[in-house]
Amino acid sequence: MAKIAEIFKSIQGEGLYQGQEQVFVRLFGCNLRCSYCDTTLEFYQEKSIAQVIAQIQSYDNYHSVSLTGGEPLLQIDFLAELAKGLKKLGKKVYLETNGILYDNLERIIDDIDIIAMDFKLPSAVGGVDFWDEHRRFLEIAMEKEVFVKAVIGIDTSKDEILQAINIIKNIVGASLVYARNKIQFILQPQNPYEDLLQGKLVDFQQVCNSRGIEAKILPQLHKILNIK
Repeated sequence: MAKIAEIFKSIQGEGLYQGQEQVFVRLFGCNLRCSYCDTTLEFYQEKSIAQVIAQIQSYDNYHSVSLTGGEPLLQIDFLAELAKGLKKLGKKVYLETNGILYDNLERIIDDIDIIAMDFKLPSAVGGVDFWDEHRRFLEIAMEKEVFVKAVIGIDTSKDEILQAINIIKNIVGASLVYARNKIQFILQPQNPYEDLLQGKLVDFQQVCNSRGIEAKILPQLHKILNIK
């Protein structure tokens, strides 16, 4: 059994797969309190693997199943069985994560297809530093298709972006799968401050690109379209 906040079908609003239809399985609970968090989870239902899979199978014509939260890797025992069950059904499994719980990722990496990993920058999480956790997480995630994302806010500094770039470059440079798995860095403006952040976003994109990291500025599509 797991604490499930909701299961629904919509389009992916963030990252490289914007616009793709997905079934979202939103697991309850998170280990962080980000200043920009727009997913306030107050209610959940306890559901079994069979119940979750049955609800997923009630939908059709979608790209993948997004395991999201909160932080889905907190409920790792359930998540491991769910991912395995989805792969047996031929589903593509997409993991959205804050990129910190690397030990838990290692347990399920074989049954994950795509990983959307956040960099949780110190300016957004009360000054806490997760660089080492992010590095170790990304080392494991490189086994599969992965991209990284950082929410850019008013307080985001260039030093934070440079630190993220260094982690990506060091891991990609040491990876044997680099030729097929180049990591792209998504710079996501914090909603609703997109207009105020234009100059900073372009500056950060140029910093990334000048250091050999492909960066894209992508706002939250579902917010623009006003859909879930």
